Amino acid sequence: MSSLVPPGRAQVVLGLSRIFVALLFLQHGTAKLFGFPHIAMFDGLKLLSLLGAAGAIEVLGGLLLLLGLFTRAAALVLAAEMVAAYLVAHAAKGALPIHNGGELALVYGVVFLFFAIAGPGRFALDRPVGAA
Repeated sequence: MSSLVPPGRAQVVLGLSRIFVALLFLQHGTAKLFGFPHIAMFDGLKLLSLLGAAGAIEVLGGLLLLLGLFTRAAALVLAAEMVAAYLVAHAAKGALPIHNGGELALVYGVVFLFFAIAGPGRFALDRPVGAA
């Protein structure tokens, strides 16, 4: 069976996807901890709170994912955080993710689980330079 993307290129696509997702996800943590980008609901957020802890996990995990450092472990922690976010912040609002606003948390969780299984791809500090 032939692949749509040759194996060497698949690692490039995986690495670029990891970087793109990490940059998008980092915004969640920086909005909580640093107020950028500004999200009104995070005004006055206390670091020693559930949202403050989530922001710290998102910034640290997002940076590790961006750099491709400890990728599998970081992605697994981020996937677990997204499951917790869904259960704590969304599940009680309705049975279906489209009704309770939890689609993004679930999608991030699945993507992070994918990175935990597939690894970092190219452009990662986890990989030696020149590795395929």
